[in-house]
Amino acid sequence: MPTAVPAKFILLTGPSGSGKSRLARILGLPSVNLDNYYHDHDFPGMPQRFGIVDWDSPLSWKKDDALQALKQLVQTGRSEVPIYDISTSSRTGTAHVDVTGSPVFIAEGIFAAELISELTELGLLADALCITRPRLQTFWFRLMRDLSEARKPPLTLLRRGWGLMRDEPAQIASWVTKGCRPVSVNEAAACVRSHLK
Repeated sequence: MPTAVPAKFILLTGPSGSGKSRLARILGLPSVNLDNYYHDHDFPGMPQRFGIVDWDSPLSWKKDDALQALKQLVQTGRSEVPIYDISTSSRTGTAHVDVTGSPVFIAEGIFAAELISELTELGLLADALCITRPRLQTFWFRLMRDLSEARKPPLTLLRRGWGLMRDEPAQIASWVTKGCRPVSVNEAAACVRSHLK
């Protein structure tokens, strides 16, 4: 019998384009996209790379706000979360998230591993998974997604995507060091479903 309010949640990370958001949708569990906690592009001191803001640096992200929202969801089952538009690099509104009635929920994004330490200390973390797959495959899926959503100019997306592909092994190693378990998409789905039993 599901609890009224989830006791814990699952962090899901992986390189941009690895399939985190798609998996969360397929699993059908309540989820929070941590990318919605980016700073706006004009926030002072934003890191730079590839001629634009470095959206892969944790300095571009509101860690404390994301952590507070996850704690509130575990405590009350509800929270107001921002809506962030990647193409304009700005917050455009808010959305109501309700996770009551589910034994666990998912928080997914490239910065999910940044929350492992605090959430482990609070006893709120059920699992922390890092989706991995061949780098060229991730590069292609990321590029197709970013082009279809017109996230940035095509040449910028190519330059950024190539750099991210080079960085990917070190990025994954860093997330594993922080406490994530590297898994395939299918393994991640199986791990999440195991927490529903």
